[in-house]
Amino acid sequence: MYAVAGKWDCRDRTRQMMKDRGVKKQPGRSWIDVRNSVHAFFVGDKLHPLSDKIYDFLDELNKQAAEIGYVQDRYSLLNDVEQGQKDPTAFVHSEKLATAFGLLSLSDPIPIRVMKNLRVCTDCHTWLKFVSKISNRTIVVRDAYRFHHFEGGACSCRDYW
Repeated sequence: MYAVAGKWDCRDRTRQMMKDRGVKKQPGRSWIDVRNSVHAFFVGDKLHPLSDKIYDFLDELNKQAAEIGYVQDRYSLLNDVEQGQKDPTAFVHSEKLATAFGLLSLSDPIPIRVMKNLRVCTDCHTWLKFVSKISNRTIVVRDAYRFHHFEGGACSCRDYW
């Protein structure tokens, strides 16, 4: 909440307090079932056997999304200094990787169904709307709070989640 509000000092103090008390945040993770095999992804994951192909496809999706108005929102999570220091793959959340893999692996009429253990962030939610429009595919994401049905550039939650 502090990061989204731009209160970086409060965010840093809270993170330090969590570290001092041994509190660990659960890492974001997404799963997708493709041909009766579950594939799991973490943020910036490069362990999948097709990771090179997934990242290449993700780059292409990002270019197409940018052409129709998508702008990545890195600012809600990292301050200016951190943005310059972070590896660009640090911004590739697990649901983006799982969705790209699903689009590469599943035939056209099959909806992309992704499960996520945390709430979908604002940037990924926006990205998924653009990708549903670009790919002309239904993308269903089950996050920690609800199902999101992305179709034709819109989400069933009407951007309230």
